[in-house]
Amino acid sequence: MQGNDAQEYLADYLVVGAGASGLAFVDTLLSESDATVILIDNRHKPGGHWNDAYSFVTLHQPSNFYGVNSKELSKGQIDKTGLNKGLNELASGAEVQAYFDNVMRDTILPSGRVQYFPMCEYLGGGRVKHLISGGEFKVKYTNKKVDATYYKTSVPSTHTPQFKIADNCRLIAPNHLPDVLNKAGHGYESFTILGGGKTAIDTCLWLMQNQVSADNIVWYMPRDAWLLDRANIQPSKDFFIQFANSQANQLESIAESNSIEDMFARLESSGVMMRIDNDVLPQMFHGATVSRAELALLQEIKQIIRKGRVISITADEITCTGGIQVPVKNTLYVDCTASAITNLAIRPVFEGDLITLQTVRAYQPTFSAAFIAHLELSYDDTEKKNQLSKVVPLPNTVDDWVELTYRNMMNQFFWSKEPGLKRWLVDHRLDGFNRLMRSVRFYEFDKLKILNRMRKAARPAITKLKSYRKATD
Repeated sequence: MQGNDAQEYLADYLVVGAGASGLAFVDTLLSESDATVILIDNRHKPGGHWNDAYSFVTLHQPSNFYGVNSKELSKGQIDKTGLNKGLNELASGAEVQAYFDNVMRDTILPSGRVQYFPMCEYLGGGRVKHLISGGEFKVKYTNKKVDATYYKTSVPSTHTPQFKIADNCRLIAPNHLPDVLNKAGHGYESFTILGGGKTAIDTCLWLMQNQVSADNIVWYMPRDAWLLDRANIQPSKDFFIQFANSQANQLESIAESNSIEDMFARLESSGVMMRIDNDVLPQMFHGATVSRAELALLQEIKQIIRKGRVISITADEITCTGGIQVPVKNTLYVDCTASAITNLAIRPVFEGDLITLQTVRAYQPTFSAAFIAHLELSYDDTEKKNQLSKVVPLPNTVDDWVELTYRNMMNQFFWSKEPGLKRWLVDHRLDGFNRLMRSVRFYEFDKLKILNRMRKAARPAITKLKSYRKATD
C-alpha cells in the first residue's frame, strides 16, 4: 500500500525491514498474538538482500532451517544429483525470492493486521519517505519499533569494491557472470576470483560446473577459512547418528583440547571442521558450509594467491597487503569481496521501546527473529528477555568461533530452564534439532550412547571455552 501524506498510520508494532528476519518476526507476531503491524521496506518486494543476489546462489544449509515458521520452504526432498547429492535440498535464490513473495501474499497481508509500505524509507521520529515520489507520511506505534535492518547485509551487486582497478581491466559482480559466459567468443582465457568467503566458493563451484577448468581459475584468497561439513547438520531422523556424532565430537574436541589451535586440529580430525588446503592453517571462520563433493572440487584449484587483501589492480600487477602479484593475461575479474554483514557490533535485543533483531542461535537468523518475537509476547520483564536473548556474535575470525560456540551453548542452557520455551522449541518448525533429540526412544541404545557422550562432555567443554575466552580478551 502507499501512504497518504495527509494521514498518520497506527499499529502496535513498527517493523523496519521486510527481509528474512523481519518477515520471520512478523509471522510469529501474527500467529501468537492479535497484534497489528506497520511494515516498511525500501525494496519493491519482500525478501531483503535476496532480491539482489546472483542467479546461482543457494542456501548453504538445508532449506528446513530457513524462512518463517508458518510456511515450509523445504519440499522435504533429498537431492539425487549434483554436489549436494544425498543431502537435504538447498533452495535456490529464485526459490527463496518466490517463497518470501508467497509469504507476503498468502500469510501476512491476508491477516488484515499488517500495513505494508514497500519502496519507502523510515526516517525516524515517525516519518516515512516515499522513495519514488519523495513525499512523506507519518506512522505511530503503541508498543515497539523493530529494527530488522541492523546487520546491514551486503551483496556483491550493491557494494562498492574497496580496491582500485584500472580501466583496461574488467571487473564484474557474480550476478553478471552467466551473461558473460553466454556470449560466444567472450575472449577471456581465465577467471580471477577476488575474495575468500561464501560468494567466492559459490562462484568457483559454478564456473567448474559449467565446464571451466580449475586450471583457468585464479583465486585471490585473503584468508583461508575453516568450513563446516554440511552432512553433519541434516535435520531428519535418517541423519540422526551422523548429526549427533558430530555434536558429541565437537564437545569432546573442545573439552579435551589444550589450546585453540589444538581444539581446531581435533575438530578437523573428528570431521567437524574442514579446510581447502591441509598445509595452510585457516584464520577465518564465517560459518560457510560445504559438502564433501564441493570441497573436493574446490581443492582442484591450484592457483590460489595468499597475499592478503587486494589493494589495486592494473594490467601489469596486482598489489595486495602482503605483496605484489603479476596477473594472468586476458582474465575476467569477479568481485566476491562484499562482506555479507557490514555491522558486527552487538547491542541488547530489547531496549525500551526498541527491539533490534540479531542472531541468538548460531547461523540461524530467521529462527532467531521468530524466537525474539516469541520472547516479546511471552515475557514482560526486559532484563529477563535480554537474559534469554544473548546475542550469538556473527563470526569473522577463529577466535570468534570460541565466543559463538560459548554463547550458543549458554543460550541453550538458559532456554532449557524455561518450561514454556522448551515446549515452544520442540514445536517450532525452524528448530529441527530439539525435536530430533527428543525423538530418541528408550530402546534406541546406539542413539542414547551418543547423547550420553554429549552430556558428559558439555560441562567440561563450557569450562574450556571460558578459559579460551579469557585468553583472547
